[in-house]
Amino acid sequence: MRSYLDFEKPVAELEAKVEELKAVGARDGAVSISEEVGRLEAKAASALSDIYASLTPWQKTQVARHPQRPHFVDYCADLVTEFTPLAGDRAFGEDAAIVAGFGRFRGRAVCVIGQEKGHSTETRLHHNFGMAKPEGYRKAVRLMEMADRFGLPVLAFIDTAGAFPGIEAEERGQAEAIARSTEACLSLGVPNVALVIGEGGSGGAIALATANRVLMMEHAIYGVISPEGAASILWRDQGRAADAATAMKITAQDLLRLGIIDTIVPEATGGAHRGRAAATAAAGQALATALAEFDGLSADDIRDRRAAKFLEIGRKL
Repeated sequence: MRSYLDFEKPVAELEAKVEELKAVGARDGAVSISEEVGRLEAKAASALSDIYASLTPWQKTQVARHPQRPHFVDYCADLVTEFTPLAGDRAFGEDAAIVAGFGRFRGRAVCVIGQEKGHSTETRLHHNFGMAKPEGYRKAVRLMEMADRFGLPVLAFIDTAGAFPGIEAEERGQAEAIARSTEACLSLGVPNVALVIGEGGSGGAIALATANRVLMMEHAIYGVISPEGAASILWRDQGRAADAATAMKITAQDLLRLGIIDTIVPEATGGAHRGRAAATAAAGQALATALAEFDGLSADDIRDRRAAKFLEIGRKL
């Protein structure tokens, strides 16, 4: 069953009518309803297109968090073959919030790292809603160092509200682990490309997204804090999250204009959850294009270009 967001109510009503008519037609084959169904489907598609043509930053935040939006495991299944996950940081334990391993992307051996939120209650709890603990970032560092040693590009899929803020994470060095992961990204002599597929929240995201190229899905968000968190700090009122989302410039369109990201990957009308195959195919093409930019470059050139990219941010504003 499709889940609708609050601002999609007009579309929900039209599509509900379509389903009702189809049920009537299936029950009574003598009644021809194809013309009416076609008219309502066209009306629903038009309404959906109009809504998504002018989404506010807060509405984009809701789309980025949609429960049926494709997650890392979906992109990995569609884009990576022979994927072999590796577990553990060789220091404390395993963290399922970050799934990482090696596989082949369009025939090319790569290291793949993704933040996984989970789809069901069971998987969300298993993956801790995509909020990684220190061992998750240390696992990512371990795999990035392996990729660098064997000359394999790194693909990172970003989808987290932020790193896990619990006491146990702080006790095990959460801030240090995030800093080390960011350092590992900057130190790579192989190209790394990051794709924000849902939420890119705070240091939990930048720990994996300090890449040669940073891509974003059309309706993803990327910022230093969640809109709710920013509203709580600025106005002591989480109810002003929509105001915070607008002020923070967290949408792909704003971030491309500001030079924070490099490419926007298009989604189906209505969001990636309405067209997973199209979304993952577009993502695959964008990732391949980004990787191809670094073919033939030396390790020093790759590091220098990555450093220059981040040093340039903010200079032209």
